[in-house]
Amino acid sequence: MITLIDYNMGNLRSVQNAFTKLGVSIEVTQDPQKLAKADKVILPGVGAFGDAMLSLRSNGMGEAITEFARSGKPLLGICLGMQLLLESGEEFGSHKGLGLIPGKVVAFDTALFAQKLKVPHMGWNELFVQKSSPLFAGLPKDFYLYFVHSFHATCKEEYVIGKSFYGYEFVSAIAKDNIYGLQPHPEKSHENGLAILKNFIRM
Repeated sequence: MITLIDYNMGNLRSVQNAFTKLGVSIEVTQDPQKLAKADKVILPGVGAFGDAMLSLRSNGMGEAITEFARSGKPLLGICLGMQLLLESGEEFGSHKGLGLIPGKVVAFDTALFAQKLKVPHMGWNELFVQKSSPLFAGLPKDFYLYFVHSFHATCKEEYVIGKSFYGYEFVSAIAKDNIYGLQPHPEKSHENGLAILKNFIRM
């Protein structure tokens, strides 16, 4: 069973619809105890880092996610969900993350942009694969996915499996052992996104 975490931070329907299109049913839950029984877990999210962590900690879900990650079973964070996998976030102050992958989340530094661009970064953009990953099996070395975000991850190269460019190069996909994170939304990215979700199902 694939379990989708509901912590009141984003639209879960689009993720559910993507899996329905693939012929796979998923369980949506706010119950931390159900994570221990899951085969795979998805941590989605759209919103503010600090509010998200407060929500996860309020009912024990943050601890349950950490325990699940230790099980060795696949865990996928999407957008804000990916950012929460890291150690900290700098949105509206400094906030502690789940700490499952070393790194932090920072705002786009528009002073480094070579041209004037709008933030949030919103729309289709390329993901450039940095290293082989089961998440990207069957996909080319670069492909388009859909992004919506104002903050991005920074971490050591050993955890980076994908990068993108918006004003400057930034980390758009990360992985450590059984833990994966995607800044873009595969559930909104048509065939490329569905291919990623299929790969996650096969793990």
